[in-house]
Amino acid sequence: MSILREKSKGDGDSYYFESDGKMTIKTSQDVEPILKRNKALYNLNSGYSAGKELKRVASIPNIVLTIWAKEYDGSNNWYGIPQIERKKILKTKLNSSDFRYFRTAEGKI
Repeated sequence: MSILREKSKGDGDSYYFESDGKMTIKTSQDVEPILKRNKALYNLNSGYSAGKELKRVASIPNIVLTIWAKEYDGSNNWYGIPQIERKKILKTKLNSSDFRYFRTAEGKI
């Protein structure tokens, strides 16, 4: 395997040429800072704005949205999924305890 471009750490894509002529793209993102911030926000307050008209609910790393898109339709384009379907996915995922670390405030969506 030859390497066209590789990131040793941090966010981004690495490109690898395989011996059979195929190219592999590896995408990575350091989600730890996002999860730490989410935890701090979750413990900060109720998540409501001063006027109570808006509520902060979650912060989701881009790579996770890509994974969820791949689960939905096999693509990696979160924004290619119809909006109504994205809302259903977000509601299901964010109300699940499996993804509680993406939440930035208590409550159900």
